[in-house]
Amino acid sequence: MKGKVAVKKQDIELFCQKIFDFYRNNRREFPWRETTDRYAVMISEIMLQQTQAERVVPRFNSWLQHFPDPAYLASAPLRDVLALWSGLGYNSRAVRLHRCANIIMERFGGTVPSQPELLKTLPGIGEYTCRSIPVFADNLDIAAVDTNIRRIIIHEFRLPEDISAARLQHVAQVLLPAGQSREWHNALMDYGALELTSKKTGIRPLTRQSKFQGSKRWYRGRLIKELIQREGMFVEEIEEKYASCPWEIDEIIDDLITDGLVERHESPGSISYPLLKIKGG
Repeated sequence: MKGKVAVKKQDIELFCQKIFDFYRNNRREFPWRETTDRYAVMISEIMLQQTQAERVVPRFNSWLQHFPDPAYLASAPLRDVLALWSGLGYNSRAVRLHRCANIIMERFGGTVPSQPELLKTLPGIGEYTCRSIPVFADNLDIAAVDTNIRRIIIHEFRLPEDISAARLQHVAQVLLPAGQSREWHNALMDYGALELTSKKTGIRPLTRQSKFQGSKRWYRGRLIKELIQREGMFVEEIEEKYASCPWEIDEIIDDLITDGLVERHESPGSISYPLLKIKGG
């Protein structure tokens, strides 16, 4: 690779020893670390996107009780999926998981694929997640670089913060101890979460979450929560209820329809007001 970063073998050995030593003394316990089931790992990895691990624990356990495999999830009404997801934020992740389950049933015989290139064809599975799923489920010798791991590598090896994703991926792959991918990535996660934090290093993530309260995402979440609890709402009622919303409520509704969360229906009877419902509900 042109311009690839050189890392000394001795530095790699010392770094690996430091990370594993920290992990032995500070290992966190999570239910998704106790399974190698690829479906369960996929659920945890999607839930952990932009959500703190401690908040995910009860939702992960509840999810597997209700939807223990792709077949259960694919056959569930979207309303039930969103109801169980409620509180995790970014409801579109639940919609994409629902779609994933249907595709897995149709194209992969109900088994979550293990190859990164196939995983990346599923909705909501990006560059990191297509690698992290087989890392944690199958101990695949491939580096998966998220925000925490990016920060650790940049800090420990004094790399520029604007290093390209390709070069960073190369360094991460060089650092990976063969045959220990699962434990290595768990160790890095714990080191980044407990020791080498963003606040301590000053290294900012590539993307930052905006303020949630009063944001467009906040209003989206409130509307979805109401629609889960009701059979439907007239669009006119929604417009009146959210009249103080600083965003165009019609635009929010259109976005929710585009994202596959809700659908617009003609109301029954002679009333011509359109009705908004959870998709498939």
